[in-house]
Amino acid sequence: MPEGDTVWNTARVLDRLVGQTLERGEFRVPRLAGADVSGWRVAESASRGKHLLLRLLDKDHEPWTLHSHLRMDGAWRVYKPGERWSGRPAHLIRVVLRAERAVAVGYHLHELDLVPASREGALVDHLGPDLLGADWDPAEAVRRIGQRPEREIADALLDQRNLAGIGNLYKSETLFLRGINPWRTVGEIVELEKTVTLAQKLLAANKGRWSQATTGSLRRGEQHWVFERAGSPCRRCGTTIRRSKQGDHERISYWCPTCQPGTESPAGQGRPTLARD
Repeated sequence: MPEGDTVWNTARVLDRLVGQTLERGEFRVPRLAGADVSGWRVAESASRGKHLLLRLLDKDHEPWTLHSHLRMDGAWRVYKPGERWSGRPAHLIRVVLRAERAVAVGYHLHELDLVPASREGALVDHLGPDLLGADWDPAEAVRRIGQRPEREIADALLDQRNLAGIGNLYKSETLFLRGINPWRTVGEIVELEKTVTLAQKLLAANKGRWSQATTGSLRRGEQHWVFERAGSPCRRCGTTIRRSKQGDHERISYWCPTCQPGTESPAGQGRPTLARD
């Protein structure tokens, strides 16, 4: 699943539309099939956690927001006019925005909405502080996480209502670097602010590049400490990295049993495996 840095980078790709007037828009989802954005000006491309916000001005200069979410498999690509679209199969296209100097194509987008700017808040105001946004506030993130001290820390970090932008990769890498077992509860974590601050630094380090590295190395196979390394030796101690489903949504957690000591599944629900990813 794309995480906050990937979404931020995608917003920068869509910056190529900013300042241009749309010649035509094609929406290939039923509820927006009749929407006409021709003549609208692209004012800004922004991200909020894992949400993309393309801000537009209609012909009467009224502000609108085109909101999309990438979820697991969504993507935006921007091409030159006349350039062949090579991003994904054509049947996955959900929206095409044509301007004089660029064509933006949205593939397999989710939660695609075109709303007046006054309603943008209804789509994103539930989110916690954005790790890559101007509103980033580690103290507020800690306050929100701390409201449920009984919750497993891995699930708390993934909850976008606590802080916006962390996915499975940064959850796993942050907890490894802090030496925290994913099944420890929020109430057990000492200096929680250091944990969310580290997560923010890891995401920020990958702004502007598509390769997500947390080890300092961009070489293939060396980018991560534990993420997608089940069955491989820990880079610090040599212990075999493990993986297990965790939480109500059964997201995968990766961890080193030696560097992150603790019970793997307090509720007896986890089934740790050693299979390679």
